Amino acid sequence: MSKVERIELAPGLEISRVLTGLWQIADMERDGGTLDTAAGAAEMRRYVDAGLTTFDMADHYGSSELIAGHFSAESPGEAQLLTKWVPKPGVHSAEDVRAAVETARSRMRADTIDVLQFHAWSYSDPSWLDCIFHLQDLRDEGLIGHLALTNTDTAHLRMLLDSGVDIVSNQVCYSLLDQRAAGAMTALCRERGVTLLAFGTVAGGFFSERWLGAPEPEVDALETWSQMKYKRFIDAAGGWARYQDLLSALARAARRLEVSIANVACRCMLEAPAVGGIIVGARLGRSEHIAETAGLFGFSIDEESREEIDAAVAALDPIPGDCGDEYRKAPFLTAAGDLSDHFEEMPSPYPVEEGPGDRTRALSGTVWEDLAGFSRAVRKGDRIFVSGTTATHGDRLIGGDDAGSQAHFCLDKIEGAIRSLGGSLDDVVRTRIYVVNPDDAEAISKVHGARLGHVQPANTLVRAGLIGEGYRVEMEAEAVIE
Repeated sequence: MSKVERIELAPGLEISRVLTGLWQIADMERDGGTLDTAAGAAEMRRYVDAGLTTFDMADHYGSSELIAGHFSAESPGEAQLLTKWVPKPGVHSAEDVRAAVETARSRMRADTIDVLQFHAWSYSDPSWLDCIFHLQDLRDEGLIGHLALTNTDTAHLRMLLDSGVDIVSNQVCYSLLDQRAAGAMTALCRERGVTLLAFGTVAGGFFSERWLGAPEPEVDALETWSQMKYKRFIDAAGGWARYQDLLSALARAARRLEVSIANVACRCMLEAPAVGGIIVGARLGRSEHIAETAGLFGFSIDEESREEIDAAVAALDPIPGDCGDEYRKAPFLTAAGDLSDHFEEMPSPYPVEEGPGDRTRALSGTVWEDLAGFSRAVRKGDRIFVSGTTATHGDRLIGGDDAGSQAHFCLDKIEGAIRSLGGSLDDVVRTRIYVVNPDDAEAISKVHGARLGHVQPANTLVRAGLIGEGYRVEMEAEAVIE
């Protein structure tokens, strides 16, 4: 058996480059039952003994944290335990965040959580930033070892880094089927020293000999949530025929290298720039591929195989959007095809008040609204008017000194205000941008194009002196609701 490769994810924290994912525990428990934690811990022991010492779980992965906690109590310090906090959308106080972390610590029997990965459902609700800053405080207290992200897109990873948040890794869907992370995300991670952890590398088992030449299944007839999810990715990437072309290229490489199709697919991702590790799911006690997984470290992808695989990947349709968009906008490439299994409603980003007259106002709660007598946004009839917007959040300047990151947060706030009043960015018909330094105009304009280029509103860009220290850009917008 080949020796499992390891990397330093953060100072003092070394992990195996294959992380054993425990998402499927939730699938195994979906009938309402729970797994025996002692039996699950015994299964974890088999992975650790093989050198696969790192496990990935989450607050909503069934009893995964409890099983990991049982193992940790029996074998302290032998495994690296990464978990996630995926709160429901909306406001979460510092007490709420502390309670969530304390729950994870209790379940995992850990004084300090090795790595806590945070997921945000909506960037247009600025409360997600409050969660991050509260988590940062708890890390400074020692309750969390390292802070990380999951399913965060390039713009918002950069925004956090520019805001001084120390992020060690971003866990995203990244596979031969889904190459969204290969461009701007990889470039940012390499530039800023963030490690990518890739999940979906075996596409829920679709990258295997079982499906080579097999007829196309119906999503509802598939056996596991993982298969349901990645069948939607196959459909989005161009359909069954093009997936079979890729699978055939993988099969030829597997025969050439004398390994499995799954190992070829995984090895390709291990060799991708910025990828520190991949997550391979396990159904503890039901099926495992320990020896096969360990075999990932006994070969490399040869040039002929790489060229064939790259050609098949290039023939696929790109998965739309950036990393994590499958959880924030259509098409929702989830097991259910929507977000109904994650939460019931998406709250308004800002409080809304009626009046005076037939107006409806969105308010952010800043002292300036009462002092200066204005609203974050006003709706009258089918029109929404958004006030001048800077990268302020509470007493913080989001985006640091980076004009592009500040511009993204301005547009997040504008989107949140319009959403609160019943519209979306698609309804924007006019924007005005005020910049301090003309040298920032190109970076800010690129952000405007990335966020609003699909509707191309009327726009004016003006050089101006802004009130407040550190602001590089201010924006306002108008929308018409169809």
